[in-house]
Amino acid sequence: MAKRIFITATNTDIGKTHATKLLLKKYAQMGFRVGVFKPIETGVITEPTDGKELLNLAQKLNPEFQVLHVNDIVPIQFSLAAAPYVANKAGAINKETLLNALLRLEKLCDIIIIEGAGGLYVPIDKETMMIDLISYFKAKTLLITHCNLGCINDTLLSLKALESENISYEWVLNCKNLDSSFDTVSKPYFKDRFQEIFSINDDISKLAEKLLN
Repeated sequence: MAKRIFITATNTDIGKTHATKLLLKKYAQMGFRVGVFKPIETGVITEPTDGKELLNLAQKLNPEFQVLHVNDIVPIQFSLAAAPYVANKAGAINKETLLNALLRLEKLCDIIIIEGAGGLYVPIDKETMMIDLISYFKAKTLLITHCNLGCINDTLLSLKALESENISYEWVLNCKNLDSSFDTVSKPYFKDRFQEIFSINDDISKLAEKLLN
């Protein structure tokens, strides 16, 4: 079984795809055969945009992925850009189908990066939230958090949720150019609360190592 790393975030549009691509490149540089999996993508009109982007990168980094199609990377797709529960009109989603797709992919790689959709409590169907999928896959998790006002609350809530499910995790900040107030209004708390805080752009090497433990 390949090493499984699940990328989640405190909300949507926080930087999961960006983090996934950075980790794929870093692990390839470290000599690993890398792979990628996006179990569910919504907002798909002709083809899954994120999934296609991730597959293209994985194919450049790992020739064994050349045989794959984007539907292998994104087995479940919906046209409505909404939580899977809504996009699928509350229909059931078979987790075993997703696991079987993952098992096929990880035969081709040493490390597989799994990119989730939205945050931890995005509903997949009536029985399952995104956080349940992480537990089902038995994956280590990287939580991406934003740097806007409110990031302290969002980060702590997400970390508490992961801890409540006994999910092994690391977490990292993805600060953007417009987050100019972060150093003043949020960073002081993080520095006092945690032994280390990481930036996805500056500390990808450290994170890659920690996620292997």
